[in-house]
Formats: sequence, C-alpha cells, structure tokens
Amino acid sequence: MRILVTGAAGFIGSAVSEALIRRGDDVTGVDNLSPYYDVALKQARLARLQNLANEPGFGKDCGSGFSRDGADVTPPNAEARRSGFSRDSFVFHHLDLSDRPAVESLFAEANFDRAVHLAAQPGVRYSIDHPHTYIESNIVGFLNLLEGCRHHGITHLVYASSSSVYGANTHMPFRVGDNVDHPVSLYAASKKSNELMAHAYSHLYRLPTTGLRFFTVYGPWGRPDMAPVLFTRAILAGEPIKVFNYGRHRRDFTYIDDIVEGVVRTLDRPARPNPEWNGEHPDPATSNAPWRVYNIGSNHPEELGRFIEVLEKALGKKAQKELLPLQPGDVPDTYADVQSLVEDIGYRPSTSLEEGIAKFVAWYREYYR
Repeated sequence: MRILVTGAAGFIGSAVSEALIRRGDDVTGVDNLSPYYDVALKQARLARLQNLANEPGFGKDCGSGFSRDGADVTPPNAEARRSGFSRDSFVFHHLDLSDRPAVESLFAEANFDRAVHLAAQPGVRYSIDHPHTYIESNIVGFLNLLEGCRHHGITHLVYASSSSVYGANTHMPFRVGDNVDHPVSLYAASKKSNELMAHAYSHLYRLPTTGLRFFTVYGPWGRPDMAPVLFTRAILAGEPIKVFNYGRHRRDFTYIDDIVEGVVRTLDRPARPNPEWNGEHPDPATSNAPWRVYNIGSNHPEELGRFIEVLEKALGKKAQKELLPLQPGDVPDTYADVQSLVEDIGYRPSTSLEEGIAKFVAWYREYYR
C-alpha cells in the first residue's frame, strides 16, 4: 500500500514509518520539524529512515534534501516547503498540516491508500502557556487532513488520540466506553476534538477512521521533554530529578514497539459500523458509522517511584529526587483497559517495564554517548 504518515520525524511517527517500510509499504512522511524540542533528534530519525530506504530491496536514491548525517538542508520557505528526500519506498515532505494549500497539493499529487496521523503539538503543561499552537496544529491541521482523506479516496485513517482524554475520570481502568467529557488540559481537549471531528467525517462521508488512545509511550528515540530522557540525563549528570506528585502517581508505561505493532495491526483492519449500535443507548467507543476508538497501553500501571527504581538499576546509579506536588493539567493515574483492542484487533501490548527500560537505556548511552 501507499501510506501517508504525518509526524514522520516524531518519536512514534518515525517508528511506525520504519515498520511500514520494512514490511514493504511505500511511505510518504510529512513533518513540520517544529523546534518544540531538539530538531537534530528529528533529523536523526529521518536519517535512519533515509538509510533504510537506501538498503538493497528498499529503493534507490532519487535525490535528497537531507545529508547522510541527518543535517537539514531543506530551506523552510514557501517554495521549498514540500521538498525533502525521496526514495522508492520512502518520500519525505517538509510540510505543516496547518498550511491548507500545501496539504491539498500533497493529496492531489499523491495516490495514498491509507493514512496514519501522528503529527501533533504534544505536551500537557506546554498547552497551558501556548494554547494557540494547539488549535493551529491539532485542530486546523487535523481538519486539513480529514479534507484530504475525504476528497482522495483514503480507505482508512488511523490517528493518535491520547489517554489524556480521560481527564477528570477516576474509575480505573479507563475503558473506551467511558464518558470523556471532562478534559483537564487544552491538549486533552484537542485530542477529544479530533475524535469528534473524525466521527463527523465517518458519518457524513463514510470515511473509515480509528482513533488510538496512547498511554505514556517510552523507548529508544523518545522525546527529550519526557520523563525517561529527562531523568536519565539528570541521573547520569549527578543532578536532581523533579518528581511530581511526590512520585505517587501511576502511569501505564507502554513500550514503543508495542505501540507500533498496535498501530500497524489497526491500520490493516479498517473501521466498520457497529451493527448493534443504538442511538437510545449510544456506545461512546463505536458507531453506526465506520468509526472506532481503542486504548493502547500496557494494561499494567506502575507508580512513578517504581519507574525511577527500575531506571536507577539499569543505569547503575541512584537518583537525587526533588519531590514536588502534582502539576496543573496532569492526572494522578492512568490505566488502560485494552479488552476491545484484544477482541477486535487481536493484540495486547506485552513488553515489561524492566525489558523496555533496559532497551531505552542502551539506546540512550549509544545516541548521547
């Protein structure tokens, strides 16, 4: 298949792109290379995809906007906004989804079968001080993508939602059938909005859409603004780590490979209408339209304090802890019920925290030297 992957330079987007390329799909990746965090890391992820596309059996060199070491040589101006590198199995476009003409041109010139939408402005706390960024990226950008899918025959759109949509919910585990009308951050509200927008397009245009609520993803090539990288860097440097909620909150830490397999398996099973859906007793996770939402989480929440203990053991060094209260916008606990994912997709994440952290630490030491 020819698959569009948005956010291809991101943590999850690059990993999903790699999995699709390896199984033989033709991937077109787009990313705006936002400076929200280290752009060099994003470029390094793209360089890996470029190198993979160069391997025998994955395509030939068709010209490049990126050097071998991942340095960005693509000028981010209007004329070159969609330039990048191209291979038979992977094409990259430097493009912002909020740029409506650019998105329309991309869909008009390509012939995508399916799309995986992983581009977004991330960060719960960042949304408190930068709300407009979330509307432009997560709402306007998603609308432009939906319009492209609608007008160009996309047979399935899989998009990233978030465990943050559960907001003020406290009943555990979080089930996709739960009410999620009480977000506690604008980031969460934008993800809930994506689910509603997708449903409208599934209902009006019979566009199959599936939303995946990710739970605290970690692993190699992870974001430097998230706890695993922040903690590891500080511990190795002998600096204190900031432990919010005094380390008592729980997270359903989910290893990146488990997320990727869930995304790919879901992509291969286009959403279908639920024949038993009833408007008098509506199921929030399904519809009489081809629309679905699923949780992807480890289904095994761990206290932050335990996460730190496992990380300390993998690093061979103790952390200095600065205990702090829960931050605005954060939720105390997350815990994914994945039963519908098991029943419909036939998949359950299985990587243990010890195994996942060991792989993450090995990557961190190699990448950051």
